Amino acid sequence: MTPALIVAFALFAVWVYLFSFRTRFPDESYFEAFDTRRTPERWPTLSVILPARNEAGVLPFTLPTVLSFYYPYVEVILVDDCSEDTTAAVAEQTAASHPAAVFRLLRGSPTPPGWRGKPWALQQGVEASNGEWLLFTDADIFFQPAVARDLVRLALHQQFQMASLLVLFRTESFWDRLLIPAFFFFFHLLYPFHRVRNARSRTAAAAGGCLLVERAALERAGGLAAIRDAWIDDVALGRLLKRSGACTYLGATVQAACFRRYGTLRSLRTMVVRSAFTQLRHSWAMLVLTLAGLGFVFGLPPVGMALVMTGIVQGADLFQEYLLSVASGMTLGLMILAYHPALRLYRLPVIWGLTLPVAVVVYAWMTIESAVRHALGGGPKWKGRTGG
Repeated sequence: MTPALIVAFALFAVWVYLFSFRTRFPDESYFEAFDTRRTPERWPTLSVILPARNEAGVLPFTLPTVLSFYYPYVEVILVDDCSEDTTAAVAEQTAASHPAAVFRLLRGSPTPPGWRGKPWALQQGVEASNGEWLLFTDADIFFQPAVARDLVRLALHQQFQMASLLVLFRTESFWDRLLIPAFFFFFHLLYPFHRVRNARSRTAAAAGGCLLVERAALERAGGLAAIRDAWIDDVALGRLLKRSGACTYLGATVQAACFRRYGTLRSLRTMVVRSAFTQLRHSWAMLVLTLAGLGFVFGLPPVGMALVMTGIVQGADLFQEYLLSVASGMTLGLMILAYHPALRLYRLPVIWGLTLPVAVVVYAWMTIESAVRHALGGGPKWKGRTGG
């Protein structure tokens, strides 16, 4: 057996595992697949906590969707996180056009030592809120009116103490379509939704754009103070809650979307570079292993098919060449099938799955840049703010 054939079968085995246990995406991972028509005996009170830093440009479009939630008892608390623009004035002006909504503007205080900016903004909102359940969201998220009601109903009936949804991002340009579905795919690969929901699995995560949590469960876990220094606060919160014994749900939805437009490679690069090396816990060993793994898992399938099609592989008889072509083809097919749920969510054709290795190369480059910036002292930022 030639070395190429050994590698091809090893790679096929890896993708069989990934497809079966990591990238599996059952229908119930889509929030819309659940029966949300049942009404609970009592609707708990709900507080929406919305931190906003320099978001005057998006609030006129997104805040009305939050103020228009179909929910019996809801308050919306917008935390103006020391904005340098007219965020507070725009928020008050927008809320004035929705007099039926319960809205409060909270002018946040500077971040204290030991805290990161966003966890501190959320903490101030929690302290000022009254709801039995808390919905954390971002200023740039656009919601359908029924999301809050149906998410609370899901949590109550399925007995989740946390329910979080990965929202859609806009895909208007080539770079959007190349990188954003791939981001969704990698997120699900790292944190498979069915494993997050499995109480016996240690996999835990959440998506900060739409994160519903029971106040009592958050307090039992130690509150936001327990993740006060976390840059990737949503994943940290998901881990904190699950470790404390909370039942957690993570899914995807088309009923909520990010209003912010990226469009260019530069804007997407800024988003990724900010936190990529942080995700690797600032470990250079993890960086090397990650890059090697990406190259093996995502780079070799198309390379193997190219070698087979061009007949470059040497030292193999016809039967081994046949086995190599079959293994390479099946591996590439599994990769595209695994990517298909992300493509379906973003309404892209199956053939677009062939761009996944290209997206991997771009993400690898941005991860290296993130590490280099960290080494040069350019740590991560949140809304233009470094450190706390």
